[in-house]
Amino acid sequence: MADKVLDQEPWTGCAVLFLQSLCPDANLLSLYKNQQGKFIFFKVIKLTLIDSAGGLGGYEILKVHDADPFLGVEVKFMDIVVCQQFLESYSSGAVRHSISQHACRLLAVAQEFTVETQLKAGTHVLDRCLDKLELCLQQIHQSQPERLRDEEIDRLEQQLQLEVLGPPPSQRISIRQQVPSNCFTFQNKVFEDRMLTTADVQSFANGVGRQWKHVGRTLGMECRALKDTAIDNLAYEYAREGLYEQAYQLLSRFIQAEGRAAKLSRLIKALEDCKLTGLAESILDIQP
Repeated sequence: MADKVLDQEPWTGCAVLFLQSLCPDANLLSLYKNQQGKFIFFKVIKLTLIDSAGGLGGYEILKVHDADPFLGVEVKFMDIVVCQQFLESYSSGAVRHSISQHACRLLAVAQEFTVETQLKAGTHVLDRCLDKLELCLQQIHQSQPERLRDEEIDRLEQQLQLEVLGPPPSQRISIRQQVPSNCFTFQNKVFEDRMLTTADVQSFANGVGRQWKHVGRTLGMECRALKDTAIDNLAYEYAREGLYEQAYQLLSRFIQAEGRAAKLSRLIKALEDCKLTGLAESILDIQP
């Protein structure tokens, strides 16, 4: 399907993700009416899209609106492959899991954050036909955006970019020059480097999902134990145990092979390279 539609340039489409918190400590409608809460929620959605769509490109958030009791997030897709990856993530439950993970961390709720979701393209409820990927893509493609991106979303994007980019280049150079040899930087902040712990491995396995192979191949560029068929062998060996165990065994093998060189900085760098900054923030316990 993707190859067929890619021939018809340009491909665009629109879908609206409706969200309702089932956690008493976090009402999304109330949260979004607060300026700080609005930014936190936007960051949760942005990180979720990065996780589920495979990066920063191929889509953009156009608007967030009140659809009581839901909060609606209108997303424009400009790449059918990205749209397809998002749909597959949504169908598998990975989108809901990613929202819960990022919201639980950024909102600092006292209990597990759960969310009810619905995905629509125009009048079509895509949840009813997620097993028919081609139909979902067709309905999203037929639902063309009716508006440009809201100015409010522009401001939130700029605020997020400022947070990610940090200080001007001249100041960033100064920070790097002052970093001790036993430390590393992430998002222009200095962290103490150390060997990976069991808690790090568990956090990684809980949050990485289907991207564990991508991270493994990135680590494998400097780790012989993860080269060639090692990652495929892990996937086959622990297929029955699921994604958590596959990811857990990946890092365990990395630690076993690298010993004292299996440092936190190497994992964080691999997560950055794989566009999994949200998971890196979670492992480093970075608060908003």
